[in-house]
Order: sequence, then C-alpha cells, then structure tokens
Amino acid sequence: MDSKRPQMFSVILLVVSSILCFQSRADGTGSVYFLDSSTHNYFKSPSSESKSISLPEVGAAVSVLLGFAPPSTLSSTSSEKLNEVLIANPFNRPHAVFLLEISGFGDKELELGSDSDVFSKALKSEIAIEDADIQLSDEDELSLVSLNEPLLADMEFTDTDLTNFASWFGGSYVNNELESLSGELTIPLANDAQLKLHMSKKADRKFIASIISLIHNVKRAIQVHEDLVGSVPTPAELINGRFDGFKAFQEHYGTDDIVPKGAELLVTSISKIYDSLQTTYKGEIVWIVVFTSSPAKESNMMLNIKLTTRASPRWLEEEKEGSRDAAARALIAEVLLVRRTLAWITGIILIIATLMGIWFLMYMPLTKDTLLYSNVKLD
Repeated sequence: MDSKRPQMFSVILLVVSSILCFQSRADGTGSVYFLDSSTHNYFKSPSSESKSISLPEVGAAVSVLLGFAPPSTLSSTSSEKLNEVLIANPFNRPHAVFLLEISGFGDKELELGSDSDVFSKALKSEIAIEDADIQLSDEDELSLVSLNEPLLADMEFTDTDLTNFASWFGGSYVNNELESLSGELTIPLANDAQLKLHMSKKADRKFIASIISLIHNVKRAIQVHEDLVGSVPTPAELINGRFDGFKAFQEHYGTDDIVPKGAELLVTSISKIYDSLQTTYKGEIVWIVVFTSSPAKESNMMLNIKLTTRASPRWLEEEKEGSRDAAARALIAEVLLVRRTLAWITGIILIIATLMGIWFLMYMPLTKDTLLYSNVKLD
C-alpha cells in the first residue's frame, strides 16, 4: 500500500502540471493587426487565411518599417513570414510606426474587425504571447515616444476633460455640482445604441481615464512629430505603449451587456486616433496593434526596445591586430618601413629636380642665339 502512494502522487502531479501547461498555452495567444497607411501600401493585401506569426518576427517587422536592418539572428523561415506581411521594396518604408499592445481584450469574443472600425481592412495574424525585443542600434536616428505616461501623477482628471471627451464622440457629460468626477457620461454607439457610464464607479472612471490618457499621449506624440519636421536628417519615429484600462472594466462587469459596448468605445477611440495620425503624418505611418485576451500580470511591454552598440572600424582593427602573433606583426612593420623609405626617397628626388629646374630657368643666358629671342623664318 505504501509503495503505491508515490506512484499516485506522481500521477496527480503529472495531471495538475498538464492542466496548468494547457491553461498557460491557452492564455498565451492573441492576435496582431497590421494597419496600413491611408494613402500608401506598406503591407501585403489581407488574405482569407489567418496565418500565425511570432512576437520576435513582429519586432523584426517594426525594425524594417522604421528603415533599419532586421536583426542578424532572424532565421530564413522568419524572413519568409516577413515577406508575406511587408511589401518587398526597401525604398518604400514609412519610417514611422505606431505600436500598441492591448491586454484583456479578446477580438474573437468581442467581434473585432467589423465594417465600422479600422480593423476591417487590416492584415491579421494569430500570435503566441511571449517577450521579445526590437533590436536597434544606438547609432540609428530614432525618436521614441511612450504612450504609457499617465495623464497626471495620480491618474486623476477633471470634469472639463470628460466634457471634451464626450463632445469628441458627439455625446454628453452631465456633471454633479455637489461632487466632481461623479456625473454621467453618455456616448452614442452604432445602431442607435448608447453607452452610459457613471464616474462615481471606480471601474467606469478608471476605464475612461485610461482612454483619455491614451489620447493625451497621442497629442504629445503629434507635437514631437511637428517639432521634428524639417530637421536634417529626419529621424525615424516609433510611438509605442500598452493599454491595460479595459481589463479592470471587463473584470468588474463580467458577462454584462455593457462590456461589448465598452469594447466598441475603445475601438472607436482607436479609429479616431488612427485618422488623426494619418492626417498629421500625411499617410506616412503604419499601425501594429497586438491584442491579448488574458489580462497582463505586469504593465511592462511585451516588445521591448533594445539598443545594441556597433563596434567602430578602429575597434575592429585593434581587435584584429591583437589577435595576430609577434612574427606577423614584425613582418607588417618591415613592409611599412620599406614603403615609407621609398616614399621619402621619391619625395626628396622630386624636390631636388624641381629646385634644379627653377635654378636653370632663373640663370639662363639671354642671347640672340637662343630660340626664345631669335627670329625664326621658315622658307
């Protein structure tokens, strides 16, 4: 009986680990949308099949779109996937990328990609969620703007911000005169539907604050872009950030009907931001939006910017010289000595010949016998 207990314990442990492994794999998936420019074509046309792509390959696509070389560690299989996403023209790059990660948002459950949003014409791929790096060189000219900056230090905002936000969507905000940030926000949606949120509720206020913060940071990125216009050389621009405001809203309401309406508000906000950036950049910007259905445990980006240092030619030459042995360096020194000796001898000979020529010209006898002063007649 005692001998069977370790076996039973091993079986139970194996079953539990399998369940956890399956759950982690199920939660570790998402979708990535490649939103092309409104005036240019930088991506391939969307196909009916939804192909999978890895997050490191998305990072390599960001590097290429910025006009930089992809990482040297990119495999041939990954290069083929990039060719299926990007148009094969190295001279046709936007040099500006808007990269946004949205956690706690399942595009399948919430019917993302309807005809009313910008995702309907986007190139979509399934993606396995993992940490990856966007490898860039510290010598590359890059302007980086983060979308993770809060609106204020304590993430608070005013009733005026809510009024401006409501008017942006054609809605209204009725504030409470007795207490600020406790009014009712009404946003019109498609099919004559409405979304009513009460700012007195923590989940509603945090959800709207995160969207307003995203809009505020996009306006800051537009200001940075306007300051860079006309600069020589013009740097590439990467606007990246992570949006975690929807997961708390979804966790609070669960399966309530208000959750799809909140998702529609978020998608509509992204569509308006997309149109605004396309107008500012005159179509020379593309979007990459990553959706993960599972809420993120941390607010860190899955795609991190990693700057690598390139070795200068002088460093490379010193490394090569350090690896040579003494005999090789002695031979090189002898060759350099011979070349320098020949160069000095040739230079001295040329200087002496020049001085002699000048001396003979200066002291040349001026007589009638010389051809310079004789009247030569040709019969």
